[in-house]
Amino acid sequence: MPIDYKAILPKQPLPIVIIGAGGIVKDAHLPAYRKAGFEVHGMVNRTKAKAEALAQEFGIPHVYDSVADAVAQAPENAVYDITIMPNKFIETLEALPDGAAVLIQKPMGDYYPESEAILEVCQRKGLVAAINCQLRQAPFVNAARWLIEQGYIGEVYDMEVRVNLHTPWQLFPHVMVHPRLEILYHSVHYIDLIRSFLGNPHSVYAKTLRHPAKDLSSSRTTLLFDYGDTLHAVVNTNHDHDFGPKHQESYIKWEGTKGAIKTTMGVLMDYPHGVPDVFEYCIKPTDGSAPQWVEYPVEGTWFPDAFIGSMGSLMRYKLGEIAVLPAAVEDVIHTMAVVEAAYKSSAQGGQPIDYNQQG
Repeated sequence: MPIDYKAILPKQPLPIVIIGAGGIVKDAHLPAYRKAGFEVHGMVNRTKAKAEALAQEFGIPHVYDSVADAVAQAPENAVYDITIMPNKFIETLEALPDGAAVLIQKPMGDYYPESEAILEVCQRKGLVAAINCQLRQAPFVNAARWLIEQGYIGEVYDMEVRVNLHTPWQLFPHVMVHPRLEILYHSVHYIDLIRSFLGNPHSVYAKTLRHPAKDLSSSRTTLLFDYGDTLHAVVNTNHDHDFGPKHQESYIKWEGTKGAIKTTMGVLMDYPHGVPDVFEYCIKPTDGSAPQWVEYPVEGTWFPDAFIGSMGSLMRYKLGEIAVLPAAVEDVIHTMAVVEAAYKSSAQGGQPIDYNQQG
């Protein structure tokens, strides 16, 4: 059975101006844009030498001295790709031309009031703005979404994300010192992904924890989303499993009334080298025979291919080729509301237990 999962590219891609030149730009944005054939017109970074090095490596013709300089020299129809830290988003958005298309790196602010402020400036300036929640458009996620939308696994009643591995946080020096590390900078991907399939949960139960021997604010999290009495959705992450590859895990699983899907997110294992993704599905036979899992070859992976989807869909929306903008700021503000609720749940703790109850 052929599965339709490949990203649809814009008919006439728009030129891109990148603001920021960190590791994610080198490892994901620029390889994705090169693979898709997107034109990067220029880039700007606080440390100009970093932008110049990437421009030379990827054949980018322009390196600007400032954001104002980038805006002044950018083509009129440029798409701005903001890849800096969230505390610089608002001042950068204010500097963009009204009505411009912009892709903003996740998360959408460090705290919910910042998320609201980002939404306000985008709406006030009429920006066509999306958050780069690119996991929504990873090839294996596209494949799962197609199977579900076509009805192959029936009504989804269970969705699980499990990450149990060793994450080299030192590769992200600006992120690893953050007081809201794990949920805000990692599990936010899964919160957004679950919302993209199941909609907004009624509430969330959460606990995020630190490692006793590490100077990190948090590195393990459990999230349980309340969707009522039949639909179960859970995220379990453990970035501290530094005991070799044998029992490391990184997967997303969907179960439905007629079948199930499981995909391995290989990029997270042995990061940044990664291991191959595996995409499997099982459709229950109607003749009573034993269920069989089918491994389906899916080309591409989260890094860099999902970044083609997030930028490509923004371009297509700006050009009028699609009617709905995936991960628009108006949608991802709800992801950030769930993030905020998760931190509140974690801080408040669970229901106290009375161990002295008498019959």
